[in-house]
Amino acid sequence: MTQTLSAKDSRWNAPWLAIGLFMFVLTLEFITPAVFVFGYLYTGPILLVNSRLGRAATIRATSLAVFLTLSNLFIPIAGVIQSSTIANRLIASIALIVTGVLSDRNRHYQQAIAQQQAQLKAQSQLVRLREDFASTLTHDLKTPLLGAIETINAFQQAKFGSVSDGQQKVLATMQRSHQSSLQLVATLLDVYRNDTEGLQLKLVPVDLASLAEETTSALIDLASSRRTYLSINYGESNFRHSLWVQGDALQLNRVFTNLLINAINHSRRGGRVEVVLQTQVSHQVVQVIDTGAGITADEIPHLFERFYQADSDRQAKGSGLGLYLARQIIEAHGGTIWAENRVFNQELSASAGAIFGFRLPVYPFAGQ
Repeated sequence: MTQTLSAKDSRWNAPWLAIGLFMFVLTLEFITPAVFVFGYLYTGPILLVNSRLGRAATIRATSLAVFLTLSNLFIPIAGVIQSSTIANRLIASIALIVTGVLSDRNRHYQQAIAQQQAQLKAQSQLVRLREDFASTLTHDLKTPLLGAIETINAFQQAKFGSVSDGQQKVLATMQRSHQSSLQLVATLLDVYRNDTEGLQLKLVPVDLASLAEETTSALIDLASSRRTYLSINYGESNFRHSLWVQGDALQLNRVFTNLLINAINHSRRGGRVEVVLQTQVSHQVVQVIDTGAGITADEIPHLFERFYQADSDRQAKGSGLGLYLARQIIEAHGGTIWAENRVFNQELSASAGAIFGFRLPVYPFAGQ
């Protein structure tokens, strides 16, 4: 309240202070001969009026200052006016006009800067609120999900009595559903954290072939439930070989997991998901190929956007976060990620599924 009153008092006192300065300079001008130019001192009242009262008042103050500066050539009445005196008065008038214009522009820029600072402050507050909301929400969701998963595990282990084969199948389905929900919650939190804080990587030599094998082994049960066959091959090579990169093994494992789950979910029953690993001159290339419905041309540019949901059946199965998180991780490693259709009939351009791939720079010394 005190600060508000002080600001108001300062605003109301500004005109009187400006008037006082005008009168002081005016007195100096008109009690001295015209050859003595004190009009430059009008810059003080002009700057004061501009900072406190705005553009219209600045224009009036500048015009008055110029008028008084030029009037002093004739008032009080003097003898012959020298050309040098006229020139000095004109230069002073131009200086006053420039002062008024530049001070007005400076005030405009200061207002724009203040607005931008306010917007940035509001955005940072919004980011903090969003992060707090995401953290709170995911924490509140994870706790009951973990409890439900532990309860299901207890039932599967017959801790509450015998469980029939049919009941085991139902419990397995429930467990997979809860695990998927838990993964979604974790992905949501990671996406928001990466957007606000940036992705923090622990870089070490990583073998992409080993990561691919670990991830496919972990997803065998999910693939079996969808009657989808998982396999790994090494492109033109018939033998296993390592694909070394410098990366964060945990984050890259999440990329494999998201791409493979995406491929499994969108493959037809009895289909095949294949991980193709290839070494190029400067990059290691990974492709995850499915036998699903493929991707429309309109969807491809948007697949890795956050929360992107297309109208096709393929995208309707996803949350719109897994691929976005994969893009965040790959780009943080200095790599690229893409999607394209797998074409089985070149003449008809008929799709036999989709290919999601990424490439990372080779780390040549890790295997030595």
